[in-house]
Formats: sequence, C-alpha cells, structure tokens
Amino acid sequence: MAGIDYKLARKAMVDGQIAVSSVVDRRLLAAFLDIPRERFLPEDRRAMAYSDVPHPLGNGRVLPPAVQFARIAQLAAIGPQDRVLDVGSGSGYSAAILARLAVAVVAYEGDKELVTIAQHTLGDLDITNVSVVTDIREAQAAGPYDVILLEQAILEPPETYLSCLALGGRLVAVVGLGRAGVATLWTRTAEGVVSRPHFNASLPTHLPDDRREEFVF
Repeated sequence: MAGIDYKLARKAMVDGQIAVSSVVDRRLLAAFLDIPRERFLPEDRRAMAYSDVPHPLGNGRVLPPAVQFARIAQLAAIGPQDRVLDVGSGSGYSAAILARLAVAVVAYEGDKELVTIAQHTLGDLDITNVSVVTDIREAQAAGPYDVILLEQAILEPPETYLSCLALGGRLVAVVGLGRAGVATLWTRTAEGVVSRPHFNASLPTHLPDDRREEFVF
C-alpha cells in the first residue's frame, strides 16, 4: 500500500510490542527489524502487517501476532550453528526469522498453497538457508535437529518430534488451548528428555491428522 513506511512500522512493532514483552535477545530483535513481515501476508492485509493481531492467510490458517512467536523463539535459545525444524511454518515468515538466527532451517508446511507462497517470498528475499517441505516424514528424516518449534498448539507431548532432537536439542511448543496454553521447553539430555513449563501463551490448535483445522484464540 503506497505511503506506508514499513521500516518504521517494523521498528514500532519491535519497540512497542516485542521488546516490552521480556524479549531481550539482540539477534532475535534484529531479525524482526530486518524481515519484511508484510511480504508474507495477502495484499489486503499488508497495511496492518505490524499490528498486534492474527492475520488470515487463507484456508483457515493465520499468522499469529509477532510477539507470540518472538517469545517462543527466544525460549529455544537458537545459536548460529543450530539446525532448526519449523513445524507449521505457514507462509514462511517464522522460517525467515529463524534463518537469521540459525545455520539452516527446515520449514514444514502441509498446505501446498502456503508452501508456494513461502518458497517464492523466501526466494525473492534471497534467504537461501531455508528448505520448505510438504512431507513431515521428509522433514523428520532430515534430523536430528538442535531446535524444533511447533507453530500451532498441541494437546499432548510431541513424542514424534522429540525423537528428532539431537543431544542438547530443544523443542518448544504451546501445550493447551486458548488462554490455558503454556509455552513448554523440552530438552534432550544424556539421561533422556526433560520438560519445563515457562509462560502462558496462545497459538492456533494443531491437529495430527487430515481433519480441517480449527483455530482457538
């Protein structure tokens, strides 16, 4: 939309939404300042790209407010040599942020229309360390991963993904629905996997089968 200073809007989002929500990781904040969020949204939503609301992506999918993803990503403590699996990456915005933090990102998305958007947008932005895949088995086979992020809420511990963690690897997911959701960190140690709840969070609900997804806020 002509006349919008998106760079200024990004800074306002980071300063007024993310940095005031206990997000202090400088590399993460820099990534949010660098990645043009509007490019990952339908044209009719781009003027509102930096507002603190969920944005419809089509087919019942949404891009959650940036602050929710920022807090989850910070909890994962992503290092520059980490390999990351981004599950439910939508139109690719989260993968683009993660690409600024990690050496390589595998972005799994089951919606083929969103995959096409993600691939085109990431390519246009010359982000070359992200692989977007539509087959979760392919994504899991590319492990083990240092970090796994689930972009949609779950109801039970993610056993399938925990098996893809490297030693010392971290998985972050929101467990529970709506306001009852809790961001939880799982870590693989030499003795096994340990988990710890951290803060209340809300993400769309993830269903493990082919049923139509229902989103709860």
